Amino acid sequence: MSYKETINLPNTDFPMRANLSEREVDFQKLWQEKEIYEKAVENREGNKPFILHDGPPYANGDIHIGHALNKILKDFVTRFATLNGYYSPYIPGWDTHGLPIEYQVTSEMSDQERADISIAELREKCTNYALKYVDRQKEQFKRLGVWGEWDNPYLTLNKEYEVKQIEVFGEMAKKDLFYRGKKPVHWCPHCETALAEAEVEHGEDRAPSIYVKFPLIDEFEVGGVELSSEDSYIVIWTTTPWTIPSNMAITFHPEFPYVVVEAEGDKLVMAKDLVETVMANSEIEDYEIISEEFSAKKLENKKAKHPIIDRESLLILGEHVTLDQGSGCVHTAPGHGHDDYIVGQEYGLEIYAPMDNKGYFTEEAGDFAGKYYDEANIMVTDKLKEKDLLMNLNFIDHQYPHCWRCKGNLIFRATDQWFASIDAIKEETLAAIADVDWYPAWGEGRMTDMIADRSDWCISRQKKWGVPIPIFFCDDCGEAIINDDTLDSIKAIFAEKGSVAWYELSEKELLPEGYTCPHCNSDSFTKEEDIMDVWFDSGSSHKAVLEARDNLSWPAQVYLEGTDQYRGWFNSSLLTAVATEGVAPYREVITNGFTVDKKGNKMSKSKGNVVSPHKVIDQYGADILRLWVASSDFKNDIRVSDNILKQSSEAYRRIRNTYRFILGNISDFDSDQNYVEYEDRRELDRWIMIRLQDLIKKITSAYESYEYHRVYHDVHNFCTVEMSSLYMDITKDRLYTDGTDSLSRRSAQSTLYDILMALMVTLAPIVPHTSEEVWQFLPEKMKAEESVFLTDWPEVKKNYYDQELIAKWDKLLAIRKDVSKALELARADKKIGNSLEAMVELKGSSESQEQLLKSEIEQLADLFIVSQAELNDNLTADNTHQGEESSVLVKVSEAKGEKCDRCWKYDQTVGEIEEHEDICHRCADVIEKEQ
Repeated sequence: MSYKETINLPNTDFPMRANLSEREVDFQKLWQEKEIYEKAVENREGNKPFILHDGPPYANGDIHIGHALNKILKDFVTRFATLNGYYSPYIPGWDTHGLPIEYQVTSEMSDQERADISIAELREKCTNYALKYVDRQKEQFKRLGVWGEWDNPYLTLNKEYEVKQIEVFGEMAKKDLFYRGKKPVHWCPHCETALAEAEVEHGEDRAPSIYVKFPLIDEFEVGGVELSSEDSYIVIWTTTPWTIPSNMAITFHPEFPYVVVEAEGDKLVMAKDLVETVMANSEIEDYEIISEEFSAKKLENKKAKHPIIDRESLLILGEHVTLDQGSGCVHTAPGHGHDDYIVGQEYGLEIYAPMDNKGYFTEEAGDFAGKYYDEANIMVTDKLKEKDLLMNLNFIDHQYPHCWRCKGNLIFRATDQWFASIDAIKEETLAAIADVDWYPAWGEGRMTDMIADRSDWCISRQKKWGVPIPIFFCDDCGEAIINDDTLDSIKAIFAEKGSVAWYELSEKELLPEGYTCPHCNSDSFTKEEDIMDVWFDSGSSHKAVLEARDNLSWPAQVYLEGTDQYRGWFNSSLLTAVATEGVAPYREVITNGFTVDKKGNKMSKSKGNVVSPHKVIDQYGADILRLWVASSDFKNDIRVSDNILKQSSEAYRRIRNTYRFILGNISDFDSDQNYVEYEDRRELDRWIMIRLQDLIKKITSAYESYEYHRVYHDVHNFCTVEMSSLYMDITKDRLYTDGTDSLSRRSAQSTLYDILMALMVTLAPIVPHTSEEVWQFLPEKMKAEESVFLTDWPEVKKNYYDQELIAKWDKLLAIRKDVSKALELARADKKIGNSLEAMVELKGSSESQEQLLKSEIEQLADLFIVSQAELNDNLTADNTHQGEESSVLVKVSEAKGEKCDRCWKYDQTVGEIEEHEDICHRCADVIEKEQ
């Protein structure tokens, strides 16, 4: 007789090799054909909403690993929320306006083509370019397993979206939050536009470093020393010599001590604390402080002579002066610096910036006219040398702002721009920040500091691909016109034709019929030529999406983006929401760090350390990529490399093996007919079910607090330790060799079934394809729904908890560890091979342990996976292994009897039954009952 046929061996077609890169596509098709996302969301209609609002990625190029990280995290959030009973639709979106797209489109044109192309043609090309990458990125995001309304995303170029953006602008305009002014802004001379803070990158740059003497005009006494125009100077330091032609003043700190230094026949005024630094950098060894300390207040409103232009420089006071570097006397050009502008306003200085959009000096700059600003550096230093006013010229490496698109150096330049006042809503905004939950918690402080330090927001851009600033200027009185009448007319036209109508239609066609200036009754107007900052576009999405769609609600529960969005989308969304609604557009803000290589270096193509999500999916599958995301503490920078992905793949294999073991061992299990209720199960089964409740509780809490690395580690440990090394190992014998319909086997199957259903659902947000695959391998009678994503999140069954059982099994498992160690030592000494070849003798280290061993003697052999377990009061520490976990004494010897051909245990009853002389009594009984 073949005893193998009498054994309940695992039976499943669930493959050991996942082949995810191919199989995942099948499950995505299944979800699409059966409309699983739509059904899952529809099932939760009427439930409490949990809305994650998607920060729109830029429609420019294929997705990178950072995109994948962010989108996968969002998918974790919405899938968990839906499974957990919330109404959580996900609407993906794209940012489709702005400089990068216009730059890319025009960079492919010749100079003549750029000059000849009409605005309508340019915008059409930009539209086509953006939509091409929307489609490409959409498919790439879907391949990651991210679900959502992919056929109905939001795009910032849609007419409906633009109309809502105009509404946001109008609501802010009613509160007088916009003004036009000439202020220094980050300017890109290559792209010819102003940039927002979020569009500025900082990188290493080499720059000239000069100390310059400004001759004094006034004669006066400070610190006991007489200063005069003949031999007295103010010393300034700068790394932008090209801004010296625009110098209007020199700023001193009102509280710092200043002195007069005599060197090479000159009297030099500078901060006392920087004298040594200035002299060392200027390579002047012979010098002397000849004055007492004095306050810069004595210098206020005195005058110096501009070193190369026939103009005066006013001596003024300002709190922004520092002693970190320089001379303590700050060259001040209000047209080329934020602090310079602020202090210049206090003293009524001219905002002077004689420069065109391309960075060339205008005719107003005299000798510098026609010179590119970088060329002017040399010209300025040459003129200073001629006049013997250049103390030193050197070069330094420092952090300098660069354009996010062309990567070229930026300049600070005063131009006429539209600004939104942050000062006017600052207190409301700071209060709104405090009402938001920030993950990680430091986000609150970061956002608070950013808002506290800002006074305004430059919202105008000198480009054509975007939403026009909907303002007219009266040709007669010059007033800016923006009111309900003009905005209503613009919105109606935009709703029909889109914002391109601004450029295609005349002012009279855009304005209400017969409209006249409310200030002078003129009917002659000119349109504003600038477009809105792209961050105003995306920052209006809470209104254009959350408020405009019937299936969403305002405010969002969650915004989740990278840490760079504190100065980007988080910031602009907050400002537009507070300005229009008085509160933040989000209840929670979650941030993810940047992806870096295994050494912690930022990824870049030039370094060759970029990891492509497409290649990862082709090699491993999307679920491995998602498991990598889950395994990482994403709130910090996240390392990714091939070795790290291999580790994720190995962890996935252990989880998959757990699924395969369970599916194989419940193949003949009918959850309706064979299910054993919890209270009727074996103690070990009840113990693992308690551990399962602990797991559900922990990972539910981790999902709720967005700590997916805890989910990953807890599930991985459960599969590796509690399941593979313990429960599955111990129960194999009764699953395989006990009677098919025996209580012991059905008890184990019922437990495996419960574990499978819980693991499958709780891991579904992280590895959705694998969870769906497991679901599809379940017998039809076990599936109440057509997809795992139409089920409910498992609840913790509190009635399962039994503290006495937990305490008892904690002690038994501690003893098991010690027995396993003793078996390992015996195997190393060649006393035994397989553990079933062993018999263990035990002696408790205490009376309570002895009683425990006696009470459980019948199941100890199964627990230890040996053939026999006996108690022996005569054991001593001299000839046994004493455990470290439980102090039990353990002796390992060869098992008694012969090996049973069916269960492979050694048993003294083997050979006693004539019909089954090769198997033990227990196996013979099972066979007889099964026949």
